[in-house]
Order: sequence, then structure tokens, then C-alpha cells
Amino acid sequence: MKLETAELDHGVLKILLAGRLDVTGALAIDEDFKSATAGKRHIVVDLSEVDYLASLGIRTLVLGAKTASNIGGKLVVLAPQRNVEKVLRESNIDTLIPIIRDVAEVDLVFGL
Repeated sequence: MKLETAELDHGVLKILLAGRLDVTGALAIDEDFKSATAGKRHIVVDLSEVDYLASLGIRTLVLGAKTASNIGGKLVVLAPQRNVEKVLRESNIDTLIPIIRDVAEVDLVFGL
């Protein structure tokens, strides 16, 4: 599992994840994900290179969303692959963590 971060305009943190966000993948990135999201109000998690999402991976995303929410922010996921989006929607996580298709939607979703 790969995790890369980048700072976008207006202090938005973009996290690119790549690989399988299964038990092994989630455990491999949990600490880095936690550190990266600490204190960040606006977080975009790019899932375009994640080809599998399991419950522990969902947990990682939810914890990041809670971290942002606790300081008045939000976490959104960007461009998940079809099977990953299906998991997010079937588990109703998309009601807590919005799904966006394009990075151009970032300002709109965060009200920037």
C-alpha cells in the first residue's frame, strides 16, 4: 500500500492511496494516515489507484473523517474505482464521507 500527500490550494490536504486497502494495506498506512490528517480540516483522499477496499480500510477512512469533523472540517474521497465505490455505497459510508469525481469539485465541496 502506498500513501503520498500533497498540499492543494486553501490548505486542502490531498492523500493519494494506491494498492489494496485490505487488512494488510490498512495496517501498513494507518500511522502515516493518522499523522497526515492530524489537525487538517479539509482532506481529499484520492482512491483512484485503490483496487480493493475492505472493512479495515473503511475504518481508516472513517477515523480520518472523524478527525477532520472534530475540528469543523470534512474528509471526502476522490475518484474511487467502480468496485471501491460500490463498497462505500453499500456500506452507507458515502452518507458520512462524500464522494467526488474530479479535483475541480474540491472548492465547492469544502465551500472555499
